[in-house]
Amino acid sequence: MATKKHDIVVFLGPSLEVEAARDILDACYLPPAEQGAIVRAVQGLEPRVIALIDGSFANVPAVRHKEILWAMSKGVQVIGAASIGAIRAAELNGFGMGGSGFIYRWYRATVGADDDEVAVAMSPVEMGARPLSEALINIRLTLRRATRMGAINKTMYASLVELARSLDFRSRTYDRIFEVAERALPVELRRSLPALSDWIAGHAINQKATDTRELLLALSRMDPDLPPPSARSRFQLTDAWLADLESAGLQIDIDC
Repeated sequence: MATKKHDIVVFLGPSLEVEAARDILDACYLPPAEQGAIVRAVQGLEPRVIALIDGSFANVPAVRHKEILWAMSKGVQVIGAASIGAIRAAELNGFGMGGSGFIYRWYRATVGADDDEVAVAMSPVEMGARPLSEALINIRLTLRRATRMGAINKTMYASLVELARSLDFRSRTYDRIFEVAERALPVELRRSLPALSDWIAGHAINQKATDTRELLLALSRMDPDLPPPSARSRFQLTDAWLADLESAGLQIDIDC
């Protein structure tokens, strides 16, 4: 990794296209984070702020809580939103990690909320890490809007949300949901599917993108002369995390 310093590092993938993100915030954009990615960013880029939005988890170890805590102990402000960033921010809020957006607030308020709510399949990083499926939380919010606007009734809402939940996140798309619904729902509910499909085409909610934009906009307004925050708690090094670092080919100065 290059050694050039960057004030803000953003881990971004399927939640928002990098080109759109750059229109909001000038930052160093890195692919979705995995185990060790935050350590590499801190050591190689020396950021003042890390915005954790997207992460990889299906084929590689997910970004660890411990490395976020370690980064904050080095005086780096870490803020999460939209996807795995919202999950980690909700989990580590009491330790000093910041959070932004509806999804972050929902995870903080919802006991037992599943990570699956924000999981999507994505294309390879070399192809832009674009979304290949739809996040369950986006589907749920879209169908809730459809209920409020009278496009479907509450029975249909509950049935479609349950069908969406039953699908693997990799195949969770509106087309797939409607395909399953055509076989699984009673005939009186199936009649409304074509009209609902047309409605979704013009009214679908992408809360992950909205939350990402909200965080990037807030960072764009941040005072560049502010000093980095102080660490809120002393970092506790563990043998397990050292083993994680070793497996990722990383080392840290043991000064904690």
